[in-house]
Amino acid sequence: MNQLLTIENLRNIDSESMYETYDKWPHIAKDSYKNPLPKIDLKNINHVVFAGMGGSGAIGDVFASILSKMDIHVSVVKGYQLPKTVNENTLVVCTSISGNTDETLSVLQNSKKSNARFIGLSSGGLMENYCRKNSVDYYMIKKEHSPRASFIGFLYSTLNILEPIIPINKNEIEESIVSLNHIKSEIDSNNLNQKNNSLELASWIKSIPIIYYPWGLQSAAIRFKNSMQENAKKHVLFEDVIEASHNGIVSWESPSNIQPILLQGKDDHIKTQDRWNIMKEFFQEKQIDFKEIYSVNGSILTKLVCLIYSLDMTSIYNAIISEIDPSPVNSIDFVKRKL
Repeated sequence: MNQLLTIENLRNIDSESMYETYDKWPHIAKDSYKNPLPKIDLKNINHVVFAGMGGSGAIGDVFASILSKMDIHVSVVKGYQLPKTVNENTLVVCTSISGNTDETLSVLQNSKKSNARFIGLSSGGLMENYCRKNSVDYYMIKKEHSPRASFIGFLYSTLNILEPIIPINKNEIEESIVSLNHIKSEIDSNNLNQKNNSLELASWIKSIPIIYYPWGLQSAAIRFKNSMQENAKKHVLFEDVIEASHNGIVSWESPSNIQPILLQGKDDHIKTQDRWNIMKEFFQEKQIDFKEIYSVNGSILTKLVCLIYSLDMTSIYNAIISEIDPSPVNSIDFVKRKL
């Protein structure tokens, strides 16, 4: 490892102590899932739309992954409009951690004219006001530090609320929380040593990373990109490893300081494993340094949340190494002021 951090570095640079919230992620996940929230028990739901942006949008990405092989259609909306396929058998889950996200509020307003069922999740704000005024089922979920740091609480609250209609085994959810606890002992701020894989990767990233991922882990790759952009204030690229073999790989014929990261599942499809081996051989022949990141064993939910936890910590550590405060997002605030 080129550079180790100290807890003093974290305290001095992370002005709002974001790292402390991440240290509590497994605890937040457990409490959110066990919280006695009213369940959504609807008949004949075969299509769920997840509407949200940023940290809220990442929740929809994860659900799209974990439900991809099940008999329920999932759409993710990161914008202003619902898909035309929405009907009386659709549940629209609108999530805005702040409660004030312009795009998600626009989707929620469709509840006045659509025959779909809508629910809203936020920490308050305009979404709470709208839902209560228009008799839309509403759940107030606590915001932890910031929208992106609140991801884990909102994800497990959503798993809790949708339990009757989402075909995810309860044991898999509990397994994921146990796995979060396990990796916490390796990557949190109490373990700033050479065995901390999140810190090791953060020290390696010096320029612009490109994240290669298999289809099933796309949501973890998107989340890593977003977290590096918001926390470390870095440009980040990402590509599906199979698709990159048909186009993106050619870009390596030109000199570059881009740093490839290979985000792999422990049980990727055999053809995907072949592609990983070809990519590694290609980078080795080109003498391009790369990093390999592997998921833990377990269900797709366990794989995703543990990758997201580990890689979010990487983004915070990379920010601190670069002497960048991970908490402020001034550019996002600029955009919001203009809306």
